[in-house]
Amino acid sequence: MGAITRYPHCSHWGAYTILVEDGRIVGVEPFEHDPAPSPIIDSIREWAKPDRRVLRPMVRSGWLEKRLASDRGGRGSETFVPVSWDEATKLVADEIQRVSGEYGNASIFAGSYGWTSCGRFHHASSLLKRMLNLAGGYTGHVDTYSIAAGPVILRHTLGDDTACGGQANTLDAIAKNTETLVVFGALSPRTAQIEAGGIGSHALETYLRLFSERGVKIVLVSPLRDDLPDWLAAEWWPIRPNTDTALMLGLAGEIVKTGRHDREFLARCTSGSDRLLAYLDGSEDGVRKDAAWAAGICGLPADSIAQLARRLVDTRSMLTVSWSLQRAHHGEQPFWAALGLASIVGQIGLPGGGVGYGYASLGGVGAPYNIGKSPAMSQLAKSIDSFIPVARISDMLLNPGAPFTYQGQTRNYPHARLVYWAGGNPYHHHQDLNRLSEAWTRPETIIVQDPMFTATAQRADIVLPANTSIERNDIAGNKRSDFILAMHRAIDPVGESKSDFDIFDAIAGKLGAGERFNEERDEMGWLRHLYGISRDDAARRLGFDMPDFDTFWEQGYARCPVKAEHTYLAEFRDYPEEYALDTESGRIVLGSETLAKLDYADCRAHPAWIEPAEWLGSAGKTGRFHLISHQPVGRLHSQLETAATSRAMKRGGREQTRINPADAEALGIADGDCIRLWNDRGACLATAQVSDSVRQGVVVLPTGAWFTPSGNSGLEIAGNPNVLTLDVGTSHFGQGCSAQTCLVNVERYVGETADAFDKYHEKLVALAAV
Repeated sequence: MGAITRYPHCSHWGAYTILVEDGRIVGVEPFEHDPAPSPIIDSIREWAKPDRRVLRPMVRSGWLEKRLASDRGGRGSETFVPVSWDEATKLVADEIQRVSGEYGNASIFAGSYGWTSCGRFHHASSLLKRMLNLAGGYTGHVDTYSIAAGPVILRHTLGDDTACGGQANTLDAIAKNTETLVVFGALSPRTAQIEAGGIGSHALETYLRLFSERGVKIVLVSPLRDDLPDWLAAEWWPIRPNTDTALMLGLAGEIVKTGRHDREFLARCTSGSDRLLAYLDGSEDGVRKDAAWAAGICGLPADSIAQLARRLVDTRSMLTVSWSLQRAHHGEQPFWAALGLASIVGQIGLPGGGVGYGYASLGGVGAPYNIGKSPAMSQLAKSIDSFIPVARISDMLLNPGAPFTYQGQTRNYPHARLVYWAGGNPYHHHQDLNRLSEAWTRPETIIVQDPMFTATAQRADIVLPANTSIERNDIAGNKRSDFILAMHRAIDPVGESKSDFDIFDAIAGKLGAGERFNEERDEMGWLRHLYGISRDDAARRLGFDMPDFDTFWEQGYARCPVKAEHTYLAEFRDYPEEYALDTESGRIVLGSETLAKLDYADCRAHPAWIEPAEWLGSAGKTGRFHLISHQPVGRLHSQLETAATSRAMKRGGREQTRINPADAEALGIADGDCIRLWNDRGACLATAQVSDSVRQGVVVLPTGAWFTPSGNSGLEIAGNPNVLTLDVGTSHFGQGCSAQTCLVNVERYVGETADAFDKYHEKLVALAAV
C-alpha cells in the first residue's frame, strides 16, 4: 500500500478533500469551514469509473459515412466509430467553417446550458462561446432553466434582478429583525446543498436555527410539508400548486379592503399602483380580490388568509418566494404579485421586511454575499446578436424563421444547422422530451462534448470526451460564495478524455484562432491569472487582503470580502429620487405602461391571477394529479445518478413518486408498488412512496433520472418526469420554462418492470460496439 495524498477540490455541492492512494480515490473529507457539508461529496469517486464515461472521440457511423445525407433519425440507435483526437477536432472545425460559410454564424447554436463543473476556468459553455466568438459568433441563450420568468419581470419592475440573485435581505438580517416570515415555496437544505460555481460554507441551517430561537412566526405555503425542516414547527398551508399568485393578491386585497395599505409608501416609492388597486378592489373587473376570493382558488381557509393579512401589517414581515414558483405557466405573476403585496404592506427597505426571491434555491442565496470580483473565464466580445430564450430549444429547431417575443421585442428563430453542446444534458432539463426528440432530428450536425455518455451524447453525431473536474486543475468561486476554492487534479484522465480547455484550444488552432484563444497561457498560467484578477480587485477597491496564489493553492482556499446584514432597497426607501431604480418610472413598477402598450393576455399591465394551462381547478382537466418535479436530495440534476446517495433515493432501479395516502388508497396503490404516470405528452414508470408530507391531488417525482425509453411504446422506465412536463413559454414577455405546470394520471403498473440501470447499460454497450 502506498501513501495517501490529499487533494483539495470543490463541486457544485461543496468543497472537500480527495484522498488518493496508488491512483485510486479511497476517501473524501468535507471542507473544514463548512458547518453542514452535503453528503453528495462522497459520490465523486463515481466519476473515476469507466462505466458511463465517454472514453474516446467517436462519430456516429451513418454521419461519418454519409455526412448530411445520413438518416438523422438514426441518432441514438446507430453505433459509433472511434476516431483519433486529430480527426475529431478537424471534423468539428470543418463543420463550424462549413455552416458559418454557407449559412452564417447564427446557424450555429451554442446555447450549451449545463452544470458539468463548478470550475471557472474549465467552464465548458464559456470556453465554447469564447472559441466561437473568435470564429464569427453563434446563437446563444438568455436566462436559465432554473430562473427566467422571474428575473425578466423583476428587471422590468425593480430595474435589475439582484433580488432573486442573492442580494435581497440577507438571512442574517431576517433572523435578527423579522417577526412574521411567509415562505412561498421552500427554504430547504435539499436545494441549498447546491451552488453554481461551488460553495464553501452551507449556512442555511444556521440561520433557520436562529429563526427558531427568536420565535419567528413562520407560515409555509407549499403543497409539500417538508419544504421546511420539521423542527421549525412552521404552520403548513398546503396550497394548490400554481395558485400562489391568487393567495398573494388575496392577501393584498384583504389589506386594501380594510384600509390598512401603506398609501404613503405606494405614492412615494411605486408607480402604477392605481392599476393594481383597481384590480384588487374590483373596480377594474367587478371582482374583489380578498381572502374569500383567494380561498376558492387556493384551497385554503378564508379566515386564515384574513388573519395573516392583518399580521403582515401588524408585525415586521418578510416574504420569501422560491425560484420554483416562476417555473410555471404565467411564472412572472407570483414574483410580481409578491412585490405588489410587499409594497402594499409597505415594509420594503426596512431591516427584516419586504420581499426576496430564491432563498435556498441555491446554497448562497440569502447568505452574506461576495462583494469582490469572482473568477471567470472571458467569453470575449459577442460577434453577432443572436439568441433564444433558454427553454425554447424545441421551438427553434422545429420552427426556423418563426417569430418569438421576449421582453417586449419580436425576433425570429434562426435556422440552427449545427448544434454544439458542451457540458450539459438537455435530455435531463428540457420539457416534453418526446417533442425534443422530434426536434433533435432537424439539425444537420450535432456535436456533444461531455465526460458522460448521457442521453444527449447518445444522440450526437460527434462525441468528444471531456474529463471531469477531478482529472484537471481548476478554481471555484462565485458572487454568492465567501470563498475562492482550489480544485486540484486528483487522478489521471479516464480513457482518452481531455480537459475542456485543451479540446477547445485544439479546435481553435484548426480555425486559425489558437493564440487568441489561449493567449499563450497554459492551465496553471490561466489559474494564476484569474485568481490574480480577483485578488487585485479586492485589494485595490475594497482594501481586503487575499493570500498570494501559491499560498492559496497550497491551503486550498481564500476568503472573500462579503456584505452581511444587508437590507434590500434601504437607500431607495429613504431617498427614492437620489437612488432611483432603472425602471420606466425610476420607482417600483406595480402598473406598467410598457406592458399596457404590449397588451399581452398572458402578462398584463399589473400583477394578476391568470389561470395556467393545467391546474387542479381546470375545467375538463386532462389529469387527476398535479405533478411537481423538483431537485432530488441525493444528486445535482442528472449528475452522479448511479452513485450511492442517488441510488439510496430510488427503489427497483427507478425514481420514487410521493403520493398522499388517501390518493394511494383510492387507486389501490401500496408503498413500493411500480406505478405508471402518463398524459398526452408521454408516460414513465416510478416506484410509489406513500407519504402524508404531500397534499392530496399532488404527486412528486424528482428530476434527474437518465432518460431511458423502452421498446416501441416509448415508455420511459427510469422515472424521468420531463417526458410528462409542458413545453410552453411562461408568457410572451418572459418565455421561461413552465415545467411545474403539469397534470398527470397515475395507476398501478402490472407490466414488465425491467431495471432501468440494466437497460441503460445495455444501450451503452450496443452503441459503443466498435
